[in-house]
Amino acid sequence: MSESLVSNGKAILKKGEGRLLKSGGAWIFDNEIESVSGEFVNGDVIRVEDFDGFFMGYGFYNENSKIRIRMLSRWRKEPIDRAFLYQRVKDAWEYRKNVVDTSSCRVIFGEADWLPGLIVDKYEDVLVVESLALGIDRLKPMILDALKEILAKDGIRIRGIYERSDAPVRTKEGLQPYKGFIGPEFDTNVLITENGIKYLVDVVNGQKTGFFLDQKYNRLAIQKLCKGKRVLDCFTHMGTFALNAGIAGASEVTGLDISELAVEQARANTDRNGLSDRVHFRVADVLDELPKLNASGEQYDVVILDPPAFTKSRTATKQAIKGYREINMQGLKLVKDGGFLATCSCSHFMTPELFTKTIGEAARSVHRRLRQVEYRTQCADHPILWSGDENSYYLKFYIFQVCIDK
Repeated sequence: MSESLVSNGKAILKKGEGRLLKSGGAWIFDNEIESVSGEFVNGDVIRVEDFDGFFMGYGFYNENSKIRIRMLSRWRKEPIDRAFLYQRVKDAWEYRKNVVDTSSCRVIFGEADWLPGLIVDKYEDVLVVESLALGIDRLKPMILDALKEILAKDGIRIRGIYERSDAPVRTKEGLQPYKGFIGPEFDTNVLITENGIKYLVDVVNGQKTGFFLDQKYNRLAIQKLCKGKRVLDCFTHMGTFALNAGIAGASEVTGLDISELAVEQARANTDRNGLSDRVHFRVADVLDELPKLNASGEQYDVVILDPPAFTKSRTATKQAIKGYREINMQGLKLVKDGGFLATCSCSHFMTPELFTKTIGEAARSVHRRLRQVEYRTQCADHPILWSGDENSYYLKFYIFQVCIDK
């Protein structure tokens, strides 16, 4: 048996606290802890007990964070060692093999894979890592070694690993944002294929880890709507929805994004896929452009709204609601009678109920009736863990037929 990773530290919860943990969640907050004892340092794995001594599990402790403990295991008899981590990684990979195309996918999704604070995306033969918590950051080399070994058993040789731990949230854990190579340097422009479309992913400069893998099958879902249609793709980023519309046979596709770099990448991807005759992009602030298109009388068969998160905090939710309502009002008015709207939110704080309510309000405001075609969430390689911790559920995606009130 390999060396235990558990320190001799112990945390005891206050009486009546730990409700999130007891309902299946993975976090214990600073105000839920009665006492901490033993010898350990921040980032160590410690034992957690309820107020009456009942064993609750093992987790990473960090006094720098309001999330004081991130749970790693609830089993008293399960040793926390190298073999334990290997099995967690193996389970994550086996799950992906069952549910998604694994040529490019999210291999580890933090708490939803019981490896809190760690994200690993695989782009063909390259791994991109995001580490957001101190405890998991210290075990990162061990986890990545295990992942490379597991992938090699399936004939996948990883040629390089790049770290994109540059999110400001790391400072809440006492960590500095960081990006750079893990191991030897390599060409970080990676050609991937998704839904039959080729993209060049820049893992160093791209958004998040380089590409939004969570919309993979949502992009595929819009293909059946687009043959022979005029399509508007808003917040197009690298042109992903636009290219899915183009490959499905759309007659004309326009993609809008405020980022010049994103539009340049989208155009390059269009050329790469031989779709430049009918898929076009331009730099524009969507919030300003949609009213202009409405004022000029433009109409589309399909309108796609894939905005960035309008809120990343609970306190900013009210303002976000206004933003989602406005873009959906403008988008709905651009859809021909009987056409289709695809609209989504990637904000965790915009709950499914709140997002649904906001879309309904937008439709009533512009006198449109909605017929729901599909409701979808994030791709299955970003699993939604049913627990008291809702962290893993964030993407809401609707497809509607839009009908003018009659």
